[in-house]
Amino acid sequence: MQKRRTATVEWRTLGAITGCYALWALGVFVLPPVSLPLAVIVTALAAAFHSSLTHEVIHGHPFRSARLNAALVAPPLVLAVPFLRFRDTHLAHHNDARLTDPYDDPESNYMDGGDWEARPGWYQGLRRINNTLAGRLLIGPALGQVMWMAADLRAIRAGDGAVLRGWLWHLPGLALVLAVVAVSPMPLWAYLPAAYAALSLLKIRTFLEHRAHERAPGRTVVIEDRGPLALLFLNNNLHLVHHMHPRAPWYALPGLYRANPDRYLGRNEGYRYTSYGEVFRRYFWRAKDPVPHPIWRR
Repeated sequence: MQKRRTATVEWRTLGAITGCYALWALGVFVLPPVSLPLAVIVTALAAAFHSSLTHEVIHGHPFRSARLNAALVAPPLVLAVPFLRFRDTHLAHHNDARLTDPYDDPESNYMDGGDWEARPGWYQGLRRINNTLAGRLLIGPALGQVMWMAADLRAIRAGDGAVLRGWLWHLPGLALVLAVVAVSPMPLWAYLPAAYAALSLLKIRTFLEHRAHERAPGRTVVIEDRGPLALLFLNNNLHLVHHMHPRAPWYALPGLYRANPDRYLGRNEGYRYTSYGEVFRRYFWRAKDPVPHPIWRR
């Protein structure tokens, strides 16, 4: 059983948040006069790292106070993702019994087979492209954002006040980020592709985190990567470990996995990759999964 967290402050997470903002300031304020392409790359890395840290905050790090944690990551560096909406949809996603469900898992990339057959050919084509890693990197952020906002707009029209509040609370933080960029040497037209690139980087992590499987424990992946992407994603490549220990901080996940890898790989029935390099080699140009859910059908 996972031990109860006793530390009042997780200093490694707080240090990572501080370093993230320092890296972002380097990209936005220091590097543009030196090299704008380099500034865009550094800013994209910082914004993607900020999203990984936001995920940590949602799970109760680095402080015990949820409000203080939220304040630490309030500025939406990727521009397009409201904190409250990310929090609510991600916590709903942690209902493992619903993982990959096209209706009840907010992070599912599958569709119900009947809904899929009713869609026009151009839409099916986009979704098929999006199911390759190359497509996920290129069009995934835009397609995902449109689908997410369309679903939230339907919820708002149906009277869901929580969804509306999530977007309204997003606006002050968005204005703050844009105001800071406006007074920086980085042009807004350069910041926008940096934010998009950050979302693309995050799509590498989410690309095959979950698969369709009859048993819920068999749906969540382990990617045994220990390189730069593992750091960028704060070890969330060990995704099954995170789902089994959602309160464990990012720096505890590798130790938990190393202590008993057979336990985790037995639980997810061997859904494992050795590295993100293997993922790129196998799925950059071809889809790992079909878009219609191979098991679920309404």
